[in-house]
Amino acid sequence: MEKLRRLALNEEGFIFDPETGNSFVTNQTGLFIIKKLREGLSEEEVVKALLEEFEVDEETARRDFYDFVEQLRILGILEPQKEG
Repeated sequence: MEKLRRLALNEEGFIFDPETGNSFVTNQTGLFIIKKLREGLSEEEVVKALLEEFEVDEETARRDFYDFVEQLRILGILEPQKEG
């Protein structure tokens, strides 16, 4: 979570990590997910928030959430999921 909090975000989806110097761009869904995770929402709470904010079904919201979270893990922004 600490890594998420240090990111600089703008409303167009530009994300900058001042610690590493890395930057990337995401869409509005990705930006929404990052903001909700930074607020401390659980995975289930973020999925519910996606359903309320965007016109998608639950399956799409879940898939978008988990696909994006996996990308954040690959980029080193989120810690890998602990096994077992």
